[in-house]
Amino acid sequence: MSASEATLTLWRPVGPKELELIQQSGMRRFPPRLPDQPIFYPVLTEEYAAKIAREWNVPASGSGFVTRFQIKRSFIDRYDVQKAGGRSYLEYWIPAEELDAFNAAIVGPIEVVRRFP
Repeated sequence: MSASEATLTLWRPVGPKELELIQQSGMRRFPPRLPDQPIFYPVLTEEYAAKIAREWNVPASGSGFVTRFQIKRSFIDRYDVQKAGGRSYLEYWIPAEELDAFNAAIVGPIEVVRRFP
């Protein structure tokens, strides 16, 4: 695999409404951000995504889900990893206006790997 074809596994915690929109895309795209959401933040570990899904999505909407997907390294390497609090809370901050390009760099389907009722 060449460097341009290399991928990185990322995770994204989502609530039921966002998951429904992902499903409507055939599990290929994340939906556009809402006006009050200027940043799309995929995270670097399943554990961190699960913490957000459990502690934020479940109270906010009754359930939370952890999605996993592959992104082209040639795309994601343009962004710096951000620390969101602790050492293990690592994420990328993708400006909302760049989400179409982010979605185009996803390789394969977006998978649901954990569910929290």
